[in-house]
Amino acid sequence: MTEPARILVVGGGYVGMYTALRLQRQLRAELRAGAAEIVVVTPEPYMTYQPFLPEAAAGSISPRHVVVPLRRVLDRCRIVIGEVRSVDHAKRTATLATLATEEEGTGATELTYDELVIAPGSVSRTLPVPGLADHGIGFKTVEEAIGLRNHVIEQMDIASSTRDPAIRDAALTFVFVGGGYAGVEALAELEDMARYTSRYYHNVKPEDLRWVLVEASDRILPEVGEEMGRYAIRELRGRNIDVRLQTRLDSCEDRVAVLSDGTRLPTRTVVWTAGVKPAPLLAATDLPLNERGRLRCTAELAVDGVAHAWAAGDAAAVPDVTSRETGKECAPNAQHAVRQAKVLAENIAASLRGQPLKQYAHAYAGSVASLGLHQGVAHVYGRKLKGYPAWFMHRAYHLSRVPTFNRKARVLAEWTLSGLFKREIVSLGSLEHPRAEFELAAAPPPDPGDKPSS
Repeated sequence: MTEPARILVVGGGYVGMYTALRLQRQLRAELRAGAAEIVVVTPEPYMTYQPFLPEAAAGSISPRHVVVPLRRVLDRCRIVIGEVRSVDHAKRTATLATLATEEEGTGATELTYDELVIAPGSVSRTLPVPGLADHGIGFKTVEEAIGLRNHVIEQMDIASSTRDPAIRDAALTFVFVGGGYAGVEALAELEDMARYTSRYYHNVKPEDLRWVLVEASDRILPEVGEEMGRYAIRELRGRNIDVRLQTRLDSCEDRVAVLSDGTRLPTRTVVWTAGVKPAPLLAATDLPLNERGRLRCTAELAVDGVAHAWAAGDAAAVPDVTSRETGKECAPNAQHAVRQAKVLAENIAASLRGQPLKQYAHAYAGSVASLGLHQGVAHVYGRKLKGYPAWFMHRAYHLSRVPTFNRKARVLAEWTLSGLFKREIVSLGSLEHPRAEFELAAAPPPDPGDKPSS
């Protein structure tokens, strides 16, 4: 018997999950006959729907409904929880480490494949800002989103209980760096949540909270257009949010955010959302990269000049065949990633069957962004919306795009319930250290004969 054709999918995000899901359908007969095998290697057993992270942070959606369990959705795939460390495509091998290899102490193992799909996504793009590694908070995973929610409420608890004005001011100052989708939506949702939460504190008022958005360019939300970006600034500033354009974060050492305009902000919260960069894995492959570190790809989503290697999403530089500009590439966003995954899966199946491939072509439809409860901006198919209509369109669009009917129903139910009942204002920061209380209880009692040192 011949070995089945093994398709290795690296990554379980948008591209990884949707490609594997589509391949399950395209190769149903081959999978049933044992002629093909799909292996998905991913660090987490779920796909995170990132557009819902701001609402998860604000408490509008439960964290478990922002993620899609891969084993349930990809029931005809082999799921391996681990991390691919390097790829030698010339030998058709990938070196990976799993939870089991760490326990066994045997080091990384090699996995052979016939077709390779590189979809590791992206990581936060950081700069050498002093103090950022020690005090910065990211906003790219569901863990970071919930951790930030707990942190914000914890700062309000600190401010409510301290007698030191300096500690209080620092606790109630929240600095967000980056004026793209992640930064603006996270700030807007959390400011909305904190303003609501403050009504339950006897000595913390909404005007005591200071929110600062720092953006290096001269605009925010460039995807929705200049006019809608200006409206978003007016809306945020109308809520007493300090929007600083053409400003950079120079330092955040000693819990003081120093901006390029000379402003010094004592703060216990610095949220970094200033862009992303390709996953480090790409540099550990023998595949061609462009000047930005992304894989050079053709319009068919194959790695340029390399057989049996495919890529899409954040990791891939895919030419935009719908653009009149020479050399323009598709933007690395979810709108393209989901659609590219469909074409990618169909082209892999066609390649295995010796059929012709098709090009990926999708004209950018536009963008929607939330500015908190009942507020938003949108620029879709040339039409510009703001306020409640844009916010409603934002929810409707993402509800239609979140994978599986199960998740759609649960998210819709939570939105409905949140409209009928009050917000949850509980901080569950102890979830980040679940064994702390038991470790304290299990620790040996101090010896009564010990004397404190003088």
